[in-house]
Amino acid sequence: MRAPSDCCSVAVMRTPRRSRSLATLAAVLSAIALGAISSLSAPAAEIPGVAQRQRTEKKIFTDSEIVEGFLKTAFGAEYHLAGRVDRIRKYDMPVRVFADGNRPDRKAQLARIVADIAAKVQHLDIAMAASNDDANVLVKLVRDRDLNRTIATFYGSERAKEIRSSLDPQCLSGFRKNEKFEIEHSDVILTVDNGDFVFFDCGYEELLQSLGPINDTSTVPWTMFNDNVSMGYFDIYDQYILNLLYDPRVKAGMTVQDVKEVLPDVLVDVRAWVRKVNNLPE
Repeated sequence: MRAPSDCCSVAVMRTPRRSRSLATLAAVLSAIALGAISSLSAPAAEIPGVAQRQRTEKKIFTDSEIVEGFLKTAFGAEYHLAGRVDRIRKYDMPVRVFADGNRPDRKAQLARIVADIAAKVQHLDIAMAASNDDANVLVKLVRDRDLNRTIATFYGSERAKEIRSSLDPQCLSGFRKNEKFEIEHSDVILTVDNGDFVFFDCGYEELLQSLGPINDTSTVPWTMFNDNVSMGYFDIYDQYILNLLYDPRVKAGMTVQDVKEVLPDVLVDVRAWVRKVNNLPE
């Protein structure tokens, strides 16, 4: 990731110990802290906190509810340093994820997260990579006690101090985009020793935010990109957001007005896809 001085916009969630992400050239700072849950190798669906949320999840949304969440997360940045944040930002290439760390169990869980995203976002080509050289998303797996040092390595000592003092992060993600607003590289930092729910919650949110929807909103109660919402899995509402973003008709660099012109047709196809992969009723 580039030096912090190159960063032009930052989205910040200020609720203590929640998700915050920091992206270079279109950035988002995020962090999450929740209660630890045992059984480090458990799949997400077997974690009690996840299973409970899935049982009570809202699954039916109006067009306006879906569009509102998409526009509020795909555009903007909560803390703006420089540069434009009024454009769609997304990958326009295959996404390959490499996990850098010493925890095989967490690497396996991350691979399941990536596979789940790949299965549920129709036009996103995402998979694990065998090496960092083959990846454009680097996920750094660290112990909680090493988090601050890792942040300083990624963002520099001065920015790291700012992050620690104002955000108290537990996981971070960010991306670098080019002049066409195409994301070129993402970095994600996840802690491995704060329990399964935290790992899955951080893993899903940070990885998804690193793909483009960097703006958090407190006005949409169904998205994980809300300081007051914890998921631990890829919920149906956020599947709508990511599928809208990665539909080929929604292109990097589009304005809000550009997107509004194509959304009606895109939403019809996205609804059909999300209904199919989740076995939702007509």
